[in-house]
Formats: sequence, structure tokens, C-alpha cells
Amino acid sequence: MNDSVFTHSQDQLKQLARDVMTFAREKGGTDCAVEISEGSGLSVSVRKSKIETIEQNKDKGMGVTVFIGQKRGNASTSDFSPAALRATVEAAYNIACFTADDDCAGLADADMLEMAPQDLKLFYPWTISTEEAVALAQRAEAAAFAVDPRISNSEGAGVHVQQSHFVAANSRGFIGGYPYSRHTLSVAPIAGKGAKMQRDDWYTSVRDPAKMSSAEAVGRYAAERALARLNARKLDTRTCPVLFEAPLAAGLLGAFVQATSGGALYRKSSFLLDSLGTSVFPSHIQVKEDPHVVGAVGSAPFDEEGVRTVKRDVVKDGVVQGYFLSTYSARKLGMQTTGNAGGSHNLSLTSSLTEPSDDFVAMLKKMGTGLLVTELMGQGTNYVTGDYSRGASGFWVENGIIQYPVEEITIAGNMKDMLAQIVAVGADVLVRGTKQTGSILLENMVVAGG
Repeated sequence: MNDSVFTHSQDQLKQLARDVMTFAREKGGTDCAVEISEGSGLSVSVRKSKIETIEQNKDKGMGVTVFIGQKRGNASTSDFSPAALRATVEAAYNIACFTADDDCAGLADADMLEMAPQDLKLFYPWTISTEEAVALAQRAEAAAFAVDPRISNSEGAGVHVQQSHFVAANSRGFIGGYPYSRHTLSVAPIAGKGAKMQRDDWYTSVRDPAKMSSAEAVGRYAAERALARLNARKLDTRTCPVLFEAPLAAGLLGAFVQATSGGALYRKSSFLLDSLGTSVFPSHIQVKEDPHVVGAVGSAPFDEEGVRTVKRDVVKDGVVQGYFLSTYSARKLGMQTTGNAGGSHNLSLTSSLTEPSDDFVAMLKKMGTGLLVTELMGQGTNYVTGDYSRGASGFWVENGIIQYPVEEITIAGNMKDMLAQIVAVGADVLVRGTKQTGSILLENMVVAGG
């Protein structure tokens, strides 16, 4: 690690964590968990080549949970002085004194903790200057304008650079941390004029700036997407096959994760209650979790509780093999943590029917006649019932060929039915955050037009 990027070294953060645990023990806490972090970043945005914003951030923080038996209290501070750390521990202890016992509260069992975390190489500092970041954003936007004279305006382009590190520790012997980075370039051009304007966007987001798509490629593709939406029409209400473009298909996988996460399950606020061991997807669908992909955005050697992460089959041949559980939610369900406190890690949804030749064009041909969805609006998913209804735009497809863009439509169905009716998954694989999938073709949905 390049310690010069940060004010504190990993060793210094570890010593602060040990100090906090000592303070908690001296105060009378029976257990303690602490996380200390530090980070810095740069964000710039431009619009029509002119600088709109320049923001620099530099922050640090310490959060502590103190347990008195099965009572717990939390407190945090951004002051790392010994007096402030001790006062924060006292605040957490005092809160714990007044909370009720919770049978499921407490640290993870010692045998679940990752005592020797591997280095997954998640840190790639980017020493880009403010001027260079502005120039990069300007290049992306200029590339969008250069595609076609019909690119008439822009919502802007931006560059975001973030590098941070942290240490987590608890009184059961776990202490670990690492530096990490995340860098993003985005652009959002506008095509057309007046009431017929259309916008779209594209971005690249990576840990290693060397793997970032070029500014020109991002700008060109964003412009092509905006241009393709010009002269959009409405559709009459109908039921038809629906193809979710890969960036949106990741959202279907995200809905599955939310419905099989511990909090939703123990609160009984999920449409996939008691789904363990049952067929939720068709038999050709697999969902795997691999937290240990070197350099990936979704990688982590341990979760937010210090529990070791593991590579596993979440869905095998359509059957749910495991949930996404923290220590607390697992205890509420009478199960064991899956190392997912804080969320999922590098999920991939694949189909055993997918051929290497099943690119985006091939997926359109598989659908034949139906709706290609490229944008969704609103949050219209009821996770208790699974009912799904969202505003959408995209393209009407006939005989596997895009005919015209469509807008002001709503697609509706039930998430349980949607997951069960996945006909095909494309080889046009895209990574969005912690999730990876190709485009997803559903058997049918209700499409409501104006």
C-alpha cells in the first residue's frame, strides 16, 4: 500500500482500534466491535466543456459498538484523539445500558472470523490532478458531441476518484483491513431539440484506472444511445416477451438478492419466504457468488463483521441453495451467517443454455417480436407481494430487428413469475457494481401504453 496517500497507515489504524477496544473493556463492556476508516477523493463535472463543479473530500471516522451482555450501543466520531475515542466508547456504553436485551445480538462466533485475510489487490491509487480530471471529462463530452450534429446539448460529464482504507476489529480476536479504490467516468448527452429531445448516458467504473474505458469510447456510446431514442412512439397495451438490456438485467438479480436477504426474511417482508431448497428460477439458471476475484469491485476477504467470505452456489439449476445473511439475521432465522453483512459479493447470473454466440443481436433474434427495455423509472417493486410495475422506455422489436424507439410505457408483472420465466441469458455480459449478467429475456410481461 502507498501509505503516502493517507494521513494514517494501516498499522496506525490498527493501534487506534486496539485502543478503542481497551477503553471499552475498561469501561465494563463485555464485547466490542470497532471500525476506523479514512479516505479522500476528487469529483469534477463539466457541461458544454465548461467546469460546473470541483469537489475534494477528505474524511475519517470511527464507529464503535459496545455490548453489555446482549445489550448494545453504538456511537461514532471523526476525532481520533484519545480523549475523543474514550468519550465515544463511553457514549456507546451508556446507550447500551438503556437498551433491552436482544437474544440475537452479539459478535460473530470466533470460528467464523477471518483471521488471515488474503490480499485481493483492491487498491489502485490514481494521482490524477484536478486539471487532468477536468480535461478527461471534457474529452468524453466532446466525443459525444462529435458523433452527430443532433447531439444538441448535454447534462454533463464527470470524473470521480476515491481512495480509502479501513481497519475493523472486535474483542474476539479479529483485526483486519485494507485500502481500496473506485474511479468513475460518466457522460450524459442530449439528442434532438424542443419537445422531442432524448437523453441517455454511459459510464465506466473500476478500481484500477488503467482498466477504465477511454473517454472517447464512453462519449461515443452515450451519444449513440441518445440518438437511437429519437422519434420515440407509444405502444398500445399488450402482453409480449420482454428483453432487459444487460445493465437493467443486473437489477433483476438485485431484486432476488433483496428478497433473499436476512432482514427481509426474518421480518417476513419478502415474496421469497421459505424459498431455500425450492425452484425459484428455471433449471438452466445458475447464480454464483465469488468474493475473491482479484481486483473486482465486489470483492472482499471478510464482511462488515469480520466473517470470512466464501465462494458458493447461491442458485444451482434454478434451486435456491443459500440466503444472504449477517450474524444477527442468521440468528433470527435459526441459521448461520453467510458472510454477507453489508451485501453480496461478485454475483454472476448465467444460463447453461447460453452459447458464446448469444450476443445482443442474437438475443433480439431469440425474442423475435417483443419489447427491448433500456431504461426503467421509479421504484415500483413490492417486495412483500412481488408485484412489479415500472415506467420504461426502449425499443419495439419485430422478427429480431429493432423497429423504432418507444417511451411513456409501463411494464408490469410479479417478480416471482418474472424470475421463473427467464427464457434466456445473453453472452453480452456486463458488470454493474457487485453484479454480473448478460441481457435477460422474459417469456412475457404486460406492457401498458398511453
